[in-house]
Amino acid sequence: MAEFIKIYTENPNPKAIQKVVQILREGGLVIFPSDTVYALGCDINNKAALERIALIKGVKLEKAHFSFVCHDLSNLSDYVRQLDSATFKLLKRALPGPYTFILPGSNKLPSVFKKKKEVGIRIPDNGIAQAIVKALGNPIVSTSIKDEDEVIEYTTDPELIYEKWQNLVDLVIDGGYGGNIPSTVIDLTGDEPLLVREGKGSLEL
Repeated sequence: MAEFIKIYTENPNPKAIQKVVQILREGGLVIFPSDTVYALGCDINNKAALERIALIKGVKLEKAHFSFVCHDLSNLSDYVRQLDSATFKLLKRALPGPYTFILPGSNKLPSVFKKKKEVGIRIPDNGIAQAIVKALGNPIVSTSIKDEDEVIEYTTDPELIYEKWQNLVDLVIDGGYGGNIPSTVIDLTGDEPLLVREGKGSLEL
């Protein structure tokens, strides 16, 4: 049975954040708020946790399209190949924000992602998500939690999320009501930025 803890987006309680980080380090799965929808995440370096997420999503880990939630752009070079200055400027302008940018993966990726030619990078504009990743010291691998109900598509109420997920994950964070529009996905691996999915992020970059 998962724990259910309230954390406020403004000035998240450091003790509560440490609790989340400890669960992630021990291979736990956490549902957390972002600047778009609630997401399911785990420590990027924990293979067993990654396999649990892949199992829940019904996908093979090697083929899964998960996002890497980072704290800022400083450790991006650990996960993506060197970026040209135009791409870097675009990222600086848009992040933190409701975007997922697909970038060419580097050869320093954790072993389970070694064959990935590209990775999705997120830096959400959300105090809780940022505090967790900063305290953890490395990215969280994340995927949004969808609802079977196509009308809603994304559950926004943390209590309903807890009801549904309490036996599948180790911790659900109540960070207030979430949104129901996912991030805008932009592919930056080609010559020109390519819109993959229009979401919350404005296209006026």
